[in-house]
Amino acid sequence: MSNANTSIRTPMARARALGSAKHGTQHFWAERITGVALIPLTLVFVGALVFLHGKDHATVLHWIANPLIAIPFVLVIATGAYHMKIGMQVIIEDYVHGDLIKFATLMANSFFCYIVGAAGVFAVLKIAFGG
Repeated sequence: MSNANTSIRTPMARARALGSAKHGTQHFWAERITGVALIPLTLVFVGALVFLHGKDHATVLHWIANPLIAIPFVLVIATGAYHMKIGMQVIIEDYVHGDLIKFATLMANSFFCYIVGAAGVFAVLKIAFGG
């Protein structure tokens, strides 16, 4: 008989018991800043890919080894991975309702994004430092 419809607590009382996470604006601004930062970084990245299309392997490696190219490549990979992580985190927090599955998907999301970001950054740095 403890149905939510028959509870004597008001909706405001139930909401107050949840409290505030105090991270809403941090996520909001992080998403916006990374989104805006990705605009020029993605344009540089796509421009480089278009320029490198059809070039031989040695030319591509030599070009990516240039610090003026390697740094934006690392930035677009790292920023993109972080933007992907916080974007998916918001979706998971909003739409996954079971505590265990929410925890598991948040951990999987973080793990996946960190692995993708680290692998991409490692690949660019390996090329840049001649490994």
